[in-house]
Amino acid sequence: MANLPGRKRGRGMSRLAVAAIAAALVGTSAGAAVADTPVPAPLKSADIAAAAVAEPSNAPAAAQAGSTPVFLLWGVDKNTNGYVYGPSGTGGFATRSFVDSGWNGIKLAAAIDLNADGESDGAWTWDTSGHVAFADDTQSKLVGSGWNIYNTVLTPSNLGGTSTDDVLARDSAGVLWLYKGNSNGTLTARVKVGSGWNIYTHITGKGDLSGDGRADLVVKDSAGVLWLYKGTGNATAPFSARTKVGSGWNIYNKIIANGDLNLDGRADVVARDAAGVLWLYKGTGNAAAPFSARTKVGSGFNIYNKLF
Repeated sequence: MANLPGRKRGRGMSRLAVAAIAAALVGTSAGAAVADTPVPAPLKSADIAAAAVAEPSNAPAAAQAGSTPVFLLWGVDKNTNGYVYGPSGTGGFATRSFVDSGWNGIKLAAAIDLNADGESDGAWTWDTSGHVAFADDTQSKLVGSGWNIYNTVLTPSNLGGTSTDDVLARDSAGVLWLYKGNSNGTLTARVKVGSGWNIYTHITGKGDLSGDGRADLVVKDSAGVLWLYKGTGNATAPFSARTKVGSGWNIYNKIIANGDLNLDGRADVVARDAAGVLWLYKGTGNAAAPFSARTKVGSGFNIYNKLF
C-alpha cells in the first residue's frame, strides 16, 4: 500500500516497538531519576505508514498538502494485540493492520509532530509503571517517570507556541499540567495551566477545531455536555474560556481526536458508543459549531480495551 502524502517514510513509528520499550522498562521504579534508568537499545522497525492507504487523487488540496495532522487510530484488544486503522480517503477507515502483541503494559501511545510540518516524527508511550518513552525509527529512550500521578494524558498538538507537539496531563485533584515538547522527543518541566478539570470524563484534541490555526481541546462533562476550549498559543494560559458545542454525548464511552481523519484539511473527532459502533464527526472549522452531523464509520470496536 502507498504512504499517505505528507507522511515521512520510516518516520511514522512503525510497530512503535512498544513491547521492546515495555521490556526495557521492567524493574524500573516509577520514582527513579531518568538519568539512573536503563535506556532501551536503538530500535529499527518497518514503516507502519504503509498500513494506511493513500487518499484519492481528487482529495482536497489542503489534505494533500498535509496542512492538518493525520494520525492513525490505534486499538488494543483483550489479548493485548495492537492494530492500526488508517484513513480510507473517503471519510472512513481502511482495513485494520496488525502491529504487535504484548501491549498489556502500555496505557497510551501517541504519534507526534516535532517540527510543525504536519508529519509524524515518532511517538511517546506511557506504560503502567508510570514511565514515558520516546521512540522513532532509529531509537527509543526513556524521557520521564512518575506519571502514575495522572489519570488523563493526551498530546493535543502544539499548545505552547513552539514548533513541537506538547503534552497535557490531569492529576487526581483535577489540576491540568502542560509539558512542552522538545525537538528531540524530551519534555520540559511541567507548568500548571488549570484546575477543576476533574468535572470532565473525556478530554481530547489534536489540531485546530475552530479554524483559527491554533490547537484546541474538546471535553465532555458527566452530564454529556461537550465543551470547546480554543487554543491561545500561550503556554502559561493555553486556552480561552470554554464554549458549549454539544449535548447528549453520554452515549459514547470513548471520544478520540487524531487530527484530520477524512482528509479534507480539517481536524475531526471519532466517538464509540456502547454497542461498539464508531462515529465520525467531521470538523467544520467553525468554533460555534465545530462538527457536522455524525457518520457511521465502523462497528465491532468494542473488542478493543484501549483506543487511542
